[in-house]
Amino acid sequence: MDRPLLTALCVAALYTAAPASAHGDAKHAPATTRASSTVEKIFGRPGDPGKSTRTINVDMSDKMRFTPAALTVKPGETVKFVVKNSGKTMHEFVLGTLPELKDHAELMKKFPEMEHDEPYMAHVAPGKTETIVWQFTSGGEFHFGCLLPGHFEAGMVGKINVTAR
Repeated sequence: MDRPLLTALCVAALYTAAPASAHGDAKHAPATTRASSTVEKIFGRPGDPGKSTRTINVDMSDKMRFTPAALTVKPGETVKFVVKNSGKTMHEFVLGTLPELKDHAELMKKFPEMEHDEPYMAHVAPGKTETIVWQFTSGGEFHFGCLLPGHFEAGMVGKINVTAR
């Protein structure tokens, strides 16, 4: 399927879907309830919180940066991400491939009120912390980013290398 047709279908799906809520202060399902989802992505699947093998603390700031900005995990590893927003504006932590994140960031410019409730996404209000548990099922280079309009473009993106250390 060509890219313009795929984009048109995505936009059409957005218009026919249930009404979306704003990112703002809207509550999203906690990661523990989302982990039971059957989502399977090229970069993995929701992890079982009881089987996480490592906790990685990630800080998001109004400087439009993640700390740390680069991570290495092993294939098969289940990671608990504890994502803190130390800024004064809303931020998010979204796992994905770089092309997926870029496409989604562009879509967010057109539809900033788009609803998100996926197990690989955390929407974090200022001063708050959210958790994602994710199992990386295959090797490769993946990324995480804040897809709120302007944030990704300002450099709010990080890299995850999934490889044997």
